[in-house]
Amino acid sequence: MLTHAGASVRELFPDILTEARNPVVAVRKAEQVEIIRRRRHELNQDVSFGARPFILCGLPIRSLPLGTLKYVRRNGHFFLEIVGHPDYGVPFGQDRLILLWLATMAVKQRSPVIRFDSAAEILVELGMPTNGSHYRRLQDAFRRVFASTLFFGTKDDLREAQVWDCSRGHFLDHMRLWFGKDAAANQAKTDNVVTLSPAFWHELSTHPIPVDTEVVRALANNSGCLDLYTWLTWRCYQANGTQRIPLFGPAGLASQLGVQEYARERKFRERIRQWLKLVQLCWPGCPATVSRNGAFLELHHAIAVTPSERR
Repeated sequence: MLTHAGASVRELFPDILTEARNPVVAVRKAEQVEIIRRRRHELNQDVSFGARPFILCGLPIRSLPLGTLKYVRRNGHFFLEIVGHPDYGVPFGQDRLILLWLATMAVKQRSPVIRFDSAAEILVELGMPTNGSHYRRLQDAFRRVFASTLFFGTKDDLREAQVWDCSRGHFLDHMRLWFGKDAAANQAKTDNVVTLSPAFWHELSTHPIPVDTEVVRALANNSGCLDLYTWLTWRCYQANGTQRIPLFGPAGLASQLGVQEYARERKFRERIRQWLKLVQLCWPGCPATVSRNGAFLELHHAIAVTPSERR
């Protein structure tokens, strides 16, 4: 068992075992966290990249109600609006992993045209099983992402005039993916290819946001916590001095992450505290706490991905 500062994560944080129903899964999670902490300590983090629109404003954590095809989030003067296709709906849940993977491949290949061998490569990279159900989920995710239209930009009110600076486009311009029984045979003839839209590629070229790949894998099954981690990665890096972000209201954290509406504010506050606990397991020293009165998330400058790995 790997250790950190002379003690294992299971010794430092025994609740990581007691909170999981399956002891085998709990031990695996503890080992995963220890690897994350060790690699961070050794300045040896594996780096992925996210696109600013989906770091600032999270995708829905769960599927939207049947027939709902419009989704809006706002972060300060930035806003994200996604209109889903009637046949496929709005991207949600683990679909955000596809966007992270595509962004990472585009940045590393330095091209909006992403080529890869097989769908299994994506699942392995994300630390997910390569079985039939996950292949089907991957197919559905690509359909939702490909068919959706996005609006991303800024809205500002200056005196009596409203300034609206917005780009409209798609996530992807083209994709050719081989799935099913004949995928291996077809793969020998041609690669899998995904071409990012100019708007998506421009965002990645100008504002790539680094995140720890091992943390993404560890939180792959917890979309809300993954949203909070990637959001904190960007927000803490940008912070000058102590910042207080309201949890609720038009400019609140609940309007930025991909959470559903909470009937009681107390429930959202409890969920944020739970997610922060997991984030701080993976990112020791993450400087974010819920204020004593429970109205704000307080944070200050910090770096989630070590400087040597950001270059």
